[in-house]
Amino acid sequence: MVDLSSEAIDRTALGRWLAAQGLGAWSGELDPVGGGTQNVVLRTVVGGRRLVLRHPPVHPRPESARTIAREITVLGALGGSDVPHPELVAACTDAEVLGQPFYLMTDVDGVNPGEEVSAEQAADAGLRHGGALDLARAAARLGRLDPEAIGLGGLRKPGPFLERQVPRWREQLASYTEVPGYDPGDLPDATAAGDWLERHRPPEPEPGVMHGDLHLNNVLLRRTEPRVAAVVDWEMCTVGDPLLDLGWLLVTWPVDPVGFAAGTALAEHGGLPTRSELLAAYAEAGGRDTGRATWYAALAAYKLGIVLEGTWARVAVGKAPREIGERLHAHAVALLELAVAISRDEWAVSAG
Repeated sequence: MVDLSSEAIDRTALGRWLAAQGLGAWSGELDPVGGGTQNVVLRTVVGGRRLVLRHPPVHPRPESARTIAREITVLGALGGSDVPHPELVAACTDAEVLGQPFYLMTDVDGVNPGEEVSAEQAADAGLRHGGALDLARAAARLGRLDPEAIGLGGLRKPGPFLERQVPRWREQLASYTEVPGYDPGDLPDATAAGDWLERHRPPEPEPGVMHGDLHLNNVLLRRTEPRVAAVVDWEMCTVGDPLLDLGWLLVTWPVDPVGFAAGTALAEHGGLPTRSELLAAYAEAGGRDTGRATWYAALAAYKLGIVLEGTWARVAVGKAPREIGERLHAHAVALLELAVAISRDEWAVSAG
């Protein structure tokens, strides 16, 4: 988390704004929430209700305001849907209040499987298995939403979604070579994987809502039920091909992990579903045809590997800590190796 300091918030301005919303008395509490987010996330109590305030970092990135605005739009659109998510309570896009947009959402009672398990989950393999499996069902429900009908059509970029993926990420990978001092080291040559993805690209899908970063670190599981309490961190949400969310889930799955693995705290206790079980649960919940799931896993590995390598490039110019860069570079190597292995027919999602 970039900055969790409650001192970043102008409490007087926030108090005035909360009063104007008619949400009830504010406790004045602003307690940091742990996690791996790039935003300030603080718990508070308003009108006797436990809420979470989300705000860009003290030193925002150029896209920080747009990211928060996107999350506001997405959470508002998901209201009333069967996709588990935090409820949007109030939002402010007026930078005059706190200097950046921010919003309040419900404080969902659940555990992040990347960080902790509940006592009940630790003791019950069925609870761990069922809760993790429910994420595949949540992905299926998300992919069934009509983006136009719920007001998210504006997130769709012009042109074919799948057609632009490999060129976009090829260009991103090539851009790292322009960074002074960047050394790719043992990074695999991803050309073969990109070529394979292009040759085997499925037909353009019916556009659907996708989370964009769907894995076990971005969910909260119910403590005593085998269910997802909420999918969180919607900053990458877009309109494209929801099957890429499924691919993302498959390559980040912590059972027989390859590269970056999410949900490791839960996985340490064992009993999680296999990738084959994820595919079956996704299909049974009404998800899209999983016949090309391996292709989507390859695309997810290719894209995620290139994204993570960006931190290693930033290390070269002193914009990221070396320790983190080395760790993410290792993940990037493994993910791009996976994409290459899939292109050579050496890995299938049904094997895990």
